[in-house]
Amino acid sequence: MAARLSDRQTLKAADQSRQQLNLDSPKSQRNFSMDNQELPKQRAMAALKSLFVGDALAMPVHWYYSVMDIERQFPGGVTDFEDAPTHHPSSIMSLHSTSQGGRGNSRRKASAASEIVGDVILKGKRKFWGIPNQHYHQQMVAGENTLNAHCAMALMKTLNRHGGQYSPDRFLGAYINLMTADPAQHPDTYAESYHRGYFANLQAGKPRDQCGAVTHDTASIGGLVTIAPIVIAARLRGVSLEHVAQQCHDHLLLTHPDETLVAVARGYVELIDHLLFRDPAQDVKEILSAFAKQSIGLDLKKLIGVSNNDRSVIGQIFSPACYISDSWPGVLYLTYKYADALLEGLIANTNLGGDNVHRGAVLGVLLGLINGATDEDKFGRIANSSAIQEDIARLIDV
Repeated sequence: MAARLSDRQTLKAADQSRQQLNLDSPKSQRNFSMDNQELPKQRAMAALKSLFVGDALAMPVHWYYSVMDIERQFPGGVTDFEDAPTHHPSSIMSLHSTSQGGRGNSRRKASAASEIVGDVILKGKRKFWGIPNQHYHQQMVAGENTLNAHCAMALMKTLNRHGGQYSPDRFLGAYINLMTADPAQHPDTYAESYHRGYFANLQAGKPRDQCGAVTHDTASIGGLVTIAPIVIAARLRGVSLEHVAQQCHDHLLLTHPDETLVAVARGYVELIDHLLFRDPAQDVKEILSAFAKQSIGLDLKKLIGVSNNDRSVIGQIFSPACYISDSWPGVLYLTYKYADALLEGLIANTNLGGDNVHRGAVLGVLLGLINGATDEDKFGRIANSSAIQEDIARLIDV
């Protein structure tokens, strides 16, 4: 029913099938004339707004691995923005290293030179680490976005300062400034393994464009959160799809050096492009079905037929965890099922737990592109929504 994305053989098959997709046809790579940009721009606005909605909605139950724990803390499930609870029933944040990527003994006293959390990034937040059942987003309030969404915000600002043109060096400058600012420029208390690994390498003296770290979870859905702004900014300005795909490839390797994730990101880029510029008469579910089947061997129609229960699909067939081998098929399933119900889809994703924050950001992009609208009430209650909307408007102003 579904192909895992965990070995080279699968990647080769996915690449071969990708070349057969309509997504690679000249029609899908066309550049719209300036007087035919309004519909793609409307879709782009909705996609980027929905990225932040999906992220913030899932924040309070991020990395909950028992849906019953969600029900206990939020009877009936999460349906709106909520504060992060103090207690997290399945948190393993206390096992995560504060001196590098991956896991390690956070209680072990590290040397000043090796301590990344507190000294280099997440300044003032070290006190939240090494404590059992600590929420990953301690003290964050309803409507606030998590760290990777703030990275997307920083990226949009750099794109806007340079006419939508992406530069790896400019992104890294903005990324490092965001992460090392004192006082912090974001509210989060947790940084994924890739952030800690990157800054451990940077502190060790590696060139900043060679600091991407390889850990057990490098190939994770969080790596896709900053992809959409690059694609949207460039494609609305007429940059070729092939060039944009290469930009995203290079961008991803800065922080996530992993072949499997790069292959998935290529498909994500092409799917964004196809949904952005599709003819309104096209059947979105047919687009998604063909893409999933030909790119990763996932039969969405059959999957829906086997089970229409989200928890049996994401939780049993696919893990709700961050690993891209399961999270990407899970995103495609949710996109297909909730293609005409954006908010319902984002709420469903939230209550499935696991890495729902990063799934939600990517799902938000795809559902926003499909619907050409977001939930404006929810977006309006995102922290700093006016500034985010202004940045998105500048990004798509071509």
